[in-house]
Amino acid sequence: MPRKKLTYFLLLIDFITASFSWALFYYLRKTQIENVKFSVDSTFYFGVVLIPFAWLCLYALQGTYYDVRRLYRLKVVNQTIVSVVIGSVILFFTLLLDDDVKDYQLYYSSIFILFSSYFVLTFIPRILFVSYIVHKVQLNITGFRTLLIGGDERALSIYNEIINLPRGIGNKFVGFVSINKGTSILETELKCLGSIENLNQIVREFQIEEVIIALENSDKNKLKDIISRIQGGGIKIKISPDMYDILLGSVKMNNLFGALLFEVNSDSMPLFQQVLKRGLDLILSFLAVLFLIPFYIVMAILVKFSSDGPILFKQERIGLNGKPFSIIKFRTMFLDSEKFGPQLSSENDPRITKVGKFMRKLRLDEFPQFINVLKGDMSLVGPRPERQFYIDEIIKLEPQFLQLTKVRPGITSWGQVKFGYAENVEQMIQRMKFDLLYIKNRTIALDFKILFHTILIILKAKGK
Repeated sequence: MPRKKLTYFLLLIDFITASFSWALFYYLRKTQIENVKFSVDSTFYFGVVLIPFAWLCLYALQGTYYDVRRLYRLKVVNQTIVSVVIGSVILFFTLLLDDDVKDYQLYYSSIFILFSSYFVLTFIPRILFVSYIVHKVQLNITGFRTLLIGGDERALSIYNEIINLPRGIGNKFVGFVSINKGTSILETELKCLGSIENLNQIVREFQIEEVIIALENSDKNKLKDIISRIQGGGIKIKISPDMYDILLGSVKMNNLFGALLFEVNSDSMPLFQQVLKRGLDLILSFLAVLFLIPFYIVMAILVKFSSDGPILFKQERIGLNGKPFSIIKFRTMFLDSEKFGPQLSSENDPRITKVGKFMRKLRLDEFPQFINVLKGDMSLVGPRPERQFYIDEIIKLEPQFLQLTKVRPGITSWGQVKFGYAENVEQMIQRMKFDLLYIKNRTIALDFKILFHTILIILKAKGK
């Protein structure tokens, strides 16, 4: 069964069980706790139809529906217990606490019945469904389109180890990417799809879901370049470690009974925080656009009279997963400022208008980007988006820059706060270090800290 159908099927299971759970709880509550005759009313229909959607949201925040093929029994047990506990408490305090009861101890009975009915009716269908998926994976009937990167003895050893496992772990090999030029011993087993220079294209073309990197010790210096090119976009990256990797502790174990592979943890932000981050982006950006309308009018008048040309400046930038979009700013330069090709601005750039210098000091030219956030192109906090021309120049010196395109770019960033605007490629690389640290450590708390320092920069007019 395809990935989307599996997801929809689990969604349907969870919706139906949540609906039946509420119906059972409502019946038991009326007959066993309130000792009244059961009857169908508006409250009953409300619970049966609407409450299941709240449960689906709770499950989604746990990452249940991200890729149901990767669920396993222990994870489902843990997720179900946590979600039922949280959901039962929320339902109790929002819908049940104000009920009239003869004895407060009946509240305990009420929440116990609520928890029990939801857990039993939800858990059994879920565990059966996940057991079915696990069975299909172990029989290699379903799995993940996998790319092997290597080409020598270690890569061949890992490949043979995986395909000879008594129980499959989900890897359906599409082919391999050769590390070195010339023939590879893997060609007798897999098709060579190319080299690491066109790795991004291979990943997109063959819809790769998982990458296994098996390098010889002599090729370890290429690992950073490889990971930088593929990290993000939901692709799982696993490496064949040596003793140094194990002692370093920079990777986490993924499978207990499979081959000795470690999964690279590419994103430190939990899924529920990612959802919360996007929600805050939308709410705060909507409020910003709404309350800044007078400011936008004043800025538009100032820009219009500062020099000939449009009020807004649009330029193609590279966003999440390399997707281009048009960034929106107030125009701060004279027309035809790049008639000789792409140029970065400097502190005393003659192309910048007088109004533009004032706006850049206070970062006012960036304010229209709240519209980009609402459109989904950007976030409030994230690495600053760059043009493809400069990305191509940077990755010649530092391939890790590609990691910045694996998260949604932002209006402000850690690099922007610490370093400011970059005037050349070398400064862009220096700023990149702060943004890489942000990606590896990003949390909602860190986002608020960056926003706070950005506001201080605006108030102090210290924008560079």
